[in-house]
Amino acid sequence: MWWMMNEGGGHYCSKKTDDICGDVCGQESSRLSLSRIRCILRGIDMKTYIFLFILAPTCIFGVYIHGQKISYFFRPLWESPPKPFHDIPHYYHENVSMETLCKLHGWRIREFPRRVYDAVLFSNEVDILTIRWQELYPYVTNFVLLESNLTFTGIPKPMVFASHRDQFKFVETRLTYGTIGGRFKKGENPFVEEALQRVALDQLLKISGISDDDLLIVSDVDEIPSRHTINLLRWCDDIPQVLHLRLKNYLYSFEFLVDNNSWRASVHRYQTGKTRYVHYRQTDEILADAGWHCSFCFRRISEFVFKMKAYSHNDRVRFSRFLNPKRVQRVICKGADLFDMLPEEYTFKEIIGKMGPIPHSFSAVHLPSYLLENADKHKFLLPGNCLREHE
Repeated sequence: MWWMMNEGGGHYCSKKTDDICGDVCGQESSRLSLSRIRCILRGIDMKTYIFLFILAPTCIFGVYIHGQKISYFFRPLWESPPKPFHDIPHYYHENVSMETLCKLHGWRIREFPRRVYDAVLFSNEVDILTIRWQELYPYVTNFVLLESNLTFTGIPKPMVFASHRDQFKFVETRLTYGTIGGRFKKGENPFVEEALQRVALDQLLKISGISDDDLLIVSDVDEIPSRHTINLLRWCDDIPQVLHLRLKNYLYSFEFLVDNNSWRASVHRYQTGKTRYVHYRQTDEILADAGWHCSFCFRRISEFVFKMKAYSHNDRVRFSRFLNPKRVQRVICKGADLFDMLPEEYTFKEIIGKMGPIPHSFSAVHLPSYLLENADKHKFLLPGNCLREHE
C-alpha cells in the first residue's frame, strides 16, 4: 500500500513513493479517494490501459454476440453422443416383387396389407403438406390433422388449413380434422404447449378409428416417408413394433442436402393404451433411406419469418436483424444458417466438417414424384431456384 495508519493513528508513508503518493501523506482520509485512484492509475502501463478499455469490452461484446456459437463448438466437452441406432438395410426396386422385398428384410409377406394412419400437427406448411399427402395417398387409410389457433410460443395464428381446405379435396373422404385452442402461458417453456397438442392428437387418432396393429406414421409435416417405404411396412409381417425412419435431411429446398441423419420420424404398429404420438427416440431400430426431411422449405419469406418466431426453438432468434426479409433471402440462397449457429453435433470433427454454408446440390433424382410432376408450381423447392416470394 502507498500509505498505512501508524500505531498512533497518524499516516505512515512508504519511502518508495512517487510525488502523488507523497502528496497523499498527511491529508485527511476523507479527501484521499481521488488521490488514491490517481496513484493507482499512474502505476499502470499502456498495455494494461489497452486491455482494460479496449480488449476487455471487445471480448465481452464478442461473447455476447457469439456466445451461442462458443457453447455449441464446445458441446463435445459437456455432452456425449447418443447411443448409435441399429440400421436396417433398405431394399427397393420398382421391378422387384413385394414378397422378395419382405424376404430381403428378413420379414414375411402378409396375406393382406395393414391399414395406415398418417397423423400430423399443422402450423402453416401448406406446400409441404400437399407434397406429403400426395406422396402417401396411395397407401394411407386415414389422414389425421390437428390445428391450433396459437403457435407453441403463444403467437396467435389463423386456422391456415381450414382456409386452404379446398386444396385438399383429394383426401376429404379420408380426412379426420381437429382443432384445439392454445393455452400458452407467459414464461412457460414452448415444449409444454407442444406436448399438450401431441396429447390432443392422441385423442383425435382414437376418433379417427385407428385400431391395434394398424400402422401409425408419427412425424412432423416436413418429415416425409417415401411411399414405397410405407407400402413395404404395410405388406410385411414381423416388422418392429416401433421403427424409426432415417431420412435425407434438406434445408430450405431439395437443393441443400445437409446429411442423411434425420431420425425422429417413426412408424408404429399401433397398440391401444401404449402408443403415444411423441417426437423423441423410442427404439434403437431405424430403416435406412426411408424418405425426406425438408426443413424450412417455404414458398414465401413471410413464412420463414413466422416459423422462426413460432416454433419451439424461437430462442435462437437472438437479434431482430435475423428476421430482416433481405437477410433471410440472402441466407437461403447461400445455404447458410438462419440463426447464425454452428452445427448441432457431438464431435469436433463433425462440427468442423459442417461449418459454413451447405454445398449446393444439382440432383433432383429420387424426390417425391408429385414434386417433379408439378415442378412449375413448386419450382422453389428444386435446385437452382432459391429466390422466394415476398409478401
